[in-house]
Amino acid sequence: MSIRNLDDLLAEGVSGRRVLVRADLNVPLDKQSGAIADDGRIRAVLPTLTALTGAGAKVVVFSHLGRPKGAPDPQFSLRPVAARLGELLDAQVRFAEDTVGDSARSTVDALADGEVALLENLRFNKGETSKDDAERGAFADQLAALGEAYVDDAFGAVHRKHASVFDVPARLPHVAGRLVLREVEVLAKLAGEPARPYVVVLGGSKVSDKLAVIEALLPKVDRLLIGGGMCFTFLKAQGHEVGTSLLEKEMVETCRNLLERSEGKIMLPVDVVVADAFAPDAAHDTVRADAIPSHRLGLDIGPETVAGFAAALAPAKTIFWNGPMGVFEMPAFANGTRGVAEAITSADAFSVVGGGDSAAAVRALGLDETSFGHISTGGGASLEYLEGKTLPGIAALED
Repeated sequence: MSIRNLDDLLAEGVSGRRVLVRADLNVPLDKQSGAIADDGRIRAVLPTLTALTGAGAKVVVFSHLGRPKGAPDPQFSLRPVAARLGELLDAQVRFAEDTVGDSARSTVDALADGEVALLENLRFNKGETSKDDAERGAFADQLAALGEAYVDDAFGAVHRKHASVFDVPARLPHVAGRLVLREVEVLAKLAGEPARPYVVVLGGSKVSDKLAVIEALLPKVDRLLIGGGMCFTFLKAQGHEVGTSLLEKEMVETCRNLLERSEGKIMLPVDVVVADAFAPDAAHDTVRADAIPSHRLGLDIGPETVAGFAAALAPAKTIFWNGPMGVFEMPAFANGTRGVAEAITSADAFSVVGGGDSAAAVRALGLDETSFGHISTGGGASLEYLEGKTLPGIAALED
């Protein structure tokens, strides 16, 4: 794979040039206040932005946030992101109230060398996510007209065939930003010949969301530890009662087949924390994984499972973790995720956190981010890369 990177663009000189930066600023917002709940994705793009501004570029940042329906929606505005980005850069960030309209053009035209502008949410335009090549291309033409070079630093979006990710780089000189380059280097290491033992920890809600990556990883890993809501479908496949726990009935036979083919690599919980209801203050206790009461639901892995998973992780030299072990947002059901995360950091291994809820859990639980080898910004993109899929945004950067 041959991809030009930010250093190549900087070597050519960017002073006075308008450089478009596709960032992933899709941060979680507090539903009540609208404040940014986790600015991790904003911080992740700072190395690329500061390199460009330091070299005198006129930097035009664009991103999506949430899933608006192709029209302006105030609850998905990037305005609060512009304010936070300005704080982190310790500089004014000009904000355009549209993406390719009068405000965008005048905002970009007003940029001085070394200044930054942020355009409004890309998904306020139907062309961004359109499956029609002509409609998507027309929007890409308008975006490309705002810049003279393109930098993709939005790893969390590279698995999408969207205008800003796939079509704009075809219209401008294009390179990978610091973040995208690092993500690809790390995942290539996992997909190639990782140091062994290679242990993967998967959690999250649904087996169906992780089936393709399980299929791709099973032949490559030494152990596959499964927790989170998805473990109950595997427990059901073993013939156990799972009560009112999350269950994908249509996936039970698939899980049974995976267990038969896994050659003992798959490790499931031996105890779980069950509750009377899905609520932070629900009555709860720990039971054997094969003795879940019919009227209760599992919301976390139990302490014996944490100990077993930790023992499996201890000798690992490479670890990939994607998906929480329980409902970590509720303190009563966060111990499994915390325990496994701490076991990962204790191992003498190169560890990769596969973005999404796993990365959010690291920050929400106050864990030391620097104790992990790499924390990805793209959960879905990370999984699709490891599945062996072609990622449109990466393919668009290849020469």
